[in-house]
This record gives sequence, structure tokens and C-alpha cells, in this order.
Amino acid sequence: MLRVKHLIFILISVAVCGTAAARGHGFMHQRLEPETLQYRVMFKWGLINKKAGTATLSLTHDAKRYNACMSAKSEPWADRIFRVRDTLKGHMTYSDFTPLYYEKIAHEGSEHKHDVVRYDYSNSSLVKADCTRKVYKKGELKIDERRQMSSEGKALDMLTSFYFMRTLPFEQWRPGHVESVDIFSGKRKELLSIVYSGKVDLEVNGVERPAYKITFKFTSGGGKKTSDDMEAWISADNARVPLRLEGKLPVGKVHCILDE
Repeated sequence: MLRVKHLIFILISVAVCGTAAARGHGFMHQRLEPETLQYRVMFKWGLINKKAGTATLSLTHDAKRYNACMSAKSEPWADRIFRVRDTLKGHMTYSDFTPLYYEKIAHEGSEHKHDVVRYDYSNSSLVKADCTRKVYKKGELKIDERRQMSSEGKALDMLTSFYFMRTLPFEQWRPGHVESVDIFSGKRKELLSIVYSGKVDLEVNGVERPAYKITFKFTSGGGKKTSDDMEAWISADNARVPLRLEGKLPVGKVHCILDE
């Protein structure tokens, strides 16, 4: 089943236009200007194709860091099934998008969750993070956890992972190529694998555009899937804008489409 947190992850792909540097991958960094992008979330089941929510992502910066904020909310009719009011915030270095801080405030159904990840780069061979999580159910604190996580390679979170994704040289890859990175949350460390399917033509808002098609796979440390796979189509130009995103639900599918 597609988990809400992974759906929110897909919505974050509205994140950034252009390329950025990724530690250990040698990509060039292109400075990004402040922007705000809007997406509509559609629910499709048989003949039903209805707007289920919206997502907005904004990017600002100062002299030292980028500041990203994503908000997502369900439509009133969808609230009766599963209410979503999520906000994700992140800070990244201005030089190369290295994540510094991540926070997720989620109101999903009857639960209120608050996750915080603080990164530590004092060890040159490890990326460390101090991660906290609080979960409230009907106003009562049910979970209050703190744990330390680490990664020997690059480590990201649900927000900064898409800044990494959009640095990838899809034009140099062959179908089947896989790129993997660790993802930290307040609860666990997961492995995100990005599988490249190839370049295709995609119709978006009545216009056909060339796009790179990729698949997201989430697994735990033992290789067990933590969510159904999800697909994304990214514009095959310098903007690298996610044009369409798709994931399965227990009933039907959810499509996230760029509002232009």
C-alpha cells in the first residue's frame, strides 16, 4: 500500500528547477532563485477522476542556506475519508544543498505527528543525525522517541532528497540504471532507489513534452519494501520540472499534476 508519507514525498518533487551539487557525485551547482510551485492531486478509480488535494512548495535563501517549505492538504470531500494537513520544512547549505535540518508537522486522520532531523557532519566518514518523533492521537501524546541514525554514504530526508534527485544525469543513463541513497526520518532509516526507465513523450495539460520516466522504490535495511513503487515523469530539459507523479492506493490511484 502507498503510505501517506511516501505520497507526500512524491509531492515534494515540485521542489527545484535546475541542477545542484550532490556530495560524492561531482555535479555542478546552479544557484536557484526564490520560487513557488503549485500541484493538483487527482484521485482516479475507474471512471472517477476527481481533485483530492493540493500541494505548494516554496524556496527562499539567504547568504548561507536555502530554505524550503512544502504544504499539502486534502479537499473537503477527501477529508471525510482521510484528512491530510502536512507541512515539511528544511534547511540546506547554499553551496551544495547539503541538508542541515528537517521538520515534518503532519495532521493525518486522527493523528498529529512531529518529526525533526538534525544533521551532524563532525565525523568525516559518517553522516549522523539526531532524530526525534512525537505522535499524538486525539490530542494525547502516544509516542515520544529520540534516536541516533548514521550513514556511510550520502543521507537525505523526504524534502532534500528531491534536490538530490534532480541533480542526476538521466541523459547519460541507460534504462534500468539504479541510483540509491539513505533517507532519514524521525522513525527510521530507509533506502530510496531511483530506477531510470528511459525518455518518453508525455501529454501534460494538453501539450506533449519529452520527459524522463523514473520509478521510486522504498526498502528497509533488510530489503523489505516499505511502500508500493511510485512513478514520476520529469521534463527532459534544463528545468527538470516533475510533470506527473503517480502512486497506487488500496482503491484506485493518485496522480499529481503540475499546475501551469
